[in-house]
Formats: sequence, C-alpha cells, structure tokens
Amino acid sequence: KTRAMKYLPGVATLALDPVTCIGCGMCAEVCPHAVLPIDGRKAGIVDRDACMECGACQRNCPVQAIT
Repeated sequence: KTRAMKYLPGVATLALDPVTCIGCGMCAEVCPHAVLPIDGRKAGIVDRDACMECGACQRNCPVQAIT
C-alpha cells in the first residue's frame, strides 16, 4: 500500500494569490507532490500539508503569484 508523503500538519507556509495567477501551469508541472493543480484556468492548493516547501513553484511562477 502506497502512503502519500505528509509533513508536519499546519506548518507549511505555501500561499497562492488567485487574482495574480494566470493559469500557466508551471507550478503544477514542477511540484513534486502535485499540491498545485490547475482547475478552471487557475492554480489551486489541494493539500497544503503535502507541500515540502522546496520552492520550485515559487521560483517558476512568472507572475510571482506563489509565496
């Protein structure tokens, strides 16, 4: 049975500004834990506790919608 990777609950600082997001999909492409899927031409956060805070999404966002 495969377990999803989880970190300490409630400590991830991942934040997304949906107004600034242009829905390019770069964050979804680079996220190793699929935390930021694209839905309705915008990114969303599906499981903040699965975020390992690697920073890949933030570094690849062309409009700085992710912190």
